[in-house]
Amino acid sequence: MGKLLMQCKLIVWDECTMAHKKSLEALNFTLKDLRRNNNIFGGLMILLAGDFRQTLPVVPRGTPADELNACLKASPLWNNVKTLSLTTNMRVQLQNDQSAALFSKQLLDLGNGKVPVDATSGLITLTNDFCRFVDTQLVLIENVFPNISENYKNYAWLSQRAILAAKNNDVHALNFTIQSKIAGDLVTYKSVDSITNPDDVVNYPTEFLNSLEIPGFPPHNLQLKVGTVIMILRNLNPPRLCNGTRLSVKRLMPNLIEATIINGNLGYRYLVRGRLWAPDSTEFQGSVTEEGIITRGTSVTETKVGRHFDEDTACK
Repeated sequence: MGKLLMQCKLIVWDECTMAHKKSLEALNFTLKDLRRNNNIFGGLMILLAGDFRQTLPVVPRGTPADELNACLKASPLWNNVKTLSLTTNMRVQLQNDQSAALFSKQLLDLGNGKVPVDATSGLITLTNDFCRFVDTQLVLIENVFPNISENYKNYAWLSQRAILAAKNNDVHALNFTIQSKIAGDLVTYKSVDSITNPDDVVNYPTEFLNSLEIPGFPPHNLQLKVGTVIMILRNLNPPRLCNGTRLSVKRLMPNLIEATIINGNLGYRYLVRGRLWAPDSTEFQGSVTEEGIITRGTSVTETKVGRHFDEDTACK
């Protein structure tokens, strides 16, 4: 990696607005050292791509002020950034879809703070043509995944649907409900929870290890069925098996999962190693995704998308 950073001419950092400012500052110091150049980023061109209307850096147990302080704009390096704006929505223009154009404008108005805020509650009111509101999780699931017990075998149908959820607890609840509608038995895959150094057993009890939910890793107790949709979390074999690739489980074995890609390279079948993460073992590279639920910041191209709100993320 060091040799690559020394030889490259351009670094493209996508979704940079979600990155902590210290990540950019660490890259700056690293490039200066590697390239033996005291200019900013060691004289290398950095292209930062992102939208500050979207999610800012997440600071665990932090306040909005902490998130703003962690933002790239709070870094001294931001004074050296030249901002270029992209104003044409190419997806809308190429598809010539008027409804998509209206939705795009509504999203921009929302992001730019042009939607009126209720002075009493501090909430905004979305128009009826923006989205369809439902009252319960069950109704949301039925609207996004109608008759999932039969349609889960239709890969084209699955690839066009997603539910967005803000919290892991909601993700797990949706997971359980949707999987219960698919016939078959649940198969459980658990992460490695043993300590390699016996002296650390007291400091890291098994219960503590099992409770960890590390970003970018599956949960400790991963339950799957044949037909469940999983998502690749690492670039295994680009361009087919990349971070974000969605697959449908075809067969569940003690140490292997056979799955078929449902988006992009449709129909390709792969074996994914089923042993979960451990410091000295191969990582399991998939995570259940709520039959299409996407839980990270990414572009959504599905045609049927649901959004789950709880009491902390509710809109009126």
